[in-house]
Amino acid sequence: MVHIRRWAGIATALLATELLVAGTAAHAAPAPASVKASVEDAVTAKLLGQVRSATAEHTDAPETRVTVTRRNGNWTFGTAVAVTSHEKDVHPTGAIFVARAEAGTWQVRFDGEAGFSDLAAESPVVNKQEKEVFASTPSTMYAGGDYRTGMALPFAVGQTWTMTSGPHGWGGYEAPYSSIDLAGGDQVVRAARAGTAYTMCTGWIRVIHDRGYSTDYYHLWSSISVNGAAVGQGAYLGSTGTDVTCGGAAYGRHVHFALRQNSAYVGIAGHGIGKWEFVNGAAAYQGGARHGSAWTGVGGGLYNHGALGFNQAVVDANGGGTLTKRSGPGTGHPGVGSVGDGATVTVSCSANGTSHTGRYGTTSLWNRLSDGAWVSDAYLWTGLNGPINGWC
Repeated sequence: MVHIRRWAGIATALLATELLVAGTAAHAAPAPASVKASVEDAVTAKLLGQVRSATAEHTDAPETRVTVTRRNGNWTFGTAVAVTSHEKDVHPTGAIFVARAEAGTWQVRFDGEAGFSDLAAESPVVNKQEKEVFASTPSTMYAGGDYRTGMALPFAVGQTWTMTSGPHGWGGYEAPYSSIDLAGGDQVVRAARAGTAYTMCTGWIRVIHDRGYSTDYYHLWSSISVNGAAVGQGAYLGSTGTDVTCGGAAYGRHVHFALRQNSAYVGIAGHGIGKWEFVNGAAAYQGGARHGSAWTGVGGGLYNHGALGFNQAVVDANGGGTLTKRSGPGTGHPGVGSVGDGATVTVSCSANGTSHTGRYGTTSLWNRLSDGAWVSDAYLWTGLNGPINGWC
């Protein structure tokens, strides 16, 4: 059931019922007898608290759409979207919620925020597969210095699509630059990584992955209708389009692809997706992506190499050519072959050796590859500062 709320009436309703909102979630059924206000109002109030400053500038007809998809006693689950106007460089805000009526109030949590996984773990309306994904939250290391995602680009591996816009905000020019625009190929948009998928509104799919990540796909045509369905990497989500059912604008069919972590959009720069590392430009919609030493800017093609494994790296010889492999961690050891720029290698473990300077600075870290040879970490992109598979 979908409940639409005009924002102006929410504050009055909440004051009248003295509702206390803790977290994020909502329900479409009548509130339990012990709760004075509906879960829809509780979810709406929480959502508006997150977006009020932005919507004051851009929203022509402010409203929220709370969709309760599951309920069991005092428990509810669903989606909530704050609709924006159909202006350029704005996009809707949305969340997946779980809620529980307790002690006369609604305890509400949104996907990714503190307490969401704990509340979901207790809920009878959340399935086993969802609970496993929700419980896989990142540690401080992941959030602070580990940019590995295990994601492919959101289209078929082996295809090349055009990056029509470089890193920019979910809504346009605002930071962080979480999003890129992609078009071309067979126009079929696919899940960047396995997870659980949800329809936020027509044309907008969110997939929640492990390690606290989720990805958003907007402007889709013929998008799937899902409510927590398990999807594999590469699963069909929809086709590129210009759908703006929940707001924003789209000029020419494409997918607006965004990266989230811990309940918020995060900068896509530095993250590895499809074995490309994305780089911000001087302003929103600029920048590009790098695979090894190869650079692609706006208007260029991105070949989907597939996901980079968590113990893998892409060779960046910092200018092309080949990288010499050694029999030990340093240039004093004999050469035992070479590996080309842009190649994918698997790392067994790491050790300190001679110091070298690559694209990202100077390091004495060396990595032993799966074939027993060694290469300097200065010439590998791993998405992580430090050893990626332990010390030798």
